[in-house]
Amino acid sequence: MRILAFDTSGSWCSVALLDDATTVQREEAVGNAHSERLLPMINALLHDAGAALHTVDVIAFGAGPGSFTGVRIAASVAQGLALGLDRRAIGVCTLEAVAEEAHCQHGSGRVVACTDARMQEIYVAGYERAAGNWREVMPPVALKPGALEPPLGEGWIGCGNGFTAYPELASQLGLGTVMPEMHATGRAIAAIARTRTSTSETDDPALALPLYVRHRVALTTAEREAGARL
Repeated sequence: MRILAFDTSGSWCSVALLDDATTVQREEAVGNAHSERLLPMINALLHDAGAALHTVDVIAFGAGPGSFTGVRIAASVAQGLALGLDRRAIGVCTLEAVAEEAHCQHGSGRVVACTDARMQEIYVAGYERAAGNWREVMPPVALKPGALEPPLGEGWIGCGNGFTAYPELASQLGLGTVMPEMHATGRAIAAIARTRTSTSETDDPALALPLYVRHRVALTTAEREAGARL
């Protein structure tokens, strides 16, 4: 099975192709240039792998939370490719992808994934590894850093740039190890998507939508201060 996966939820543009047990990946720190770089990177990745786009079986993408524009780009490209190829599309939570990347690199099994949500908030979720899958201990949420409570049990680590934006979080949560450089990657998204291809989870391309978590992100500052909601 070939899975094409990508993430544009943060400053990195990451694309990967999983072909059975082999994964190839390309990454660039592109800032806000995802719309310019994503498709050329996908083409370059497929060229490097000696694969044609029509041989891809599944399209997987980082659904969010993350940059409002970034997650919309990923969802739009995933929809376009999946509909055009008549393939399945699987959205993966970017916080879970951060946990998966920590597992890929370090074998981590208990991860507090935390990214900077701007507006003096963080996106955060807790994941525990069990039987080759991630169990959601704390669902993705957007909140003020000071409102985050310590995870239960031992052996938790912190991952994601939220620990760079708010260094005090490590001691607040009682974490001995933090890896703020960890981010969602194409290969992590592909690995998670592979575990879901045999389940009954929805994979209709028309339903490949962003996971905003903070649904008020599209409102203006004045609207948010006035209490408006989407």
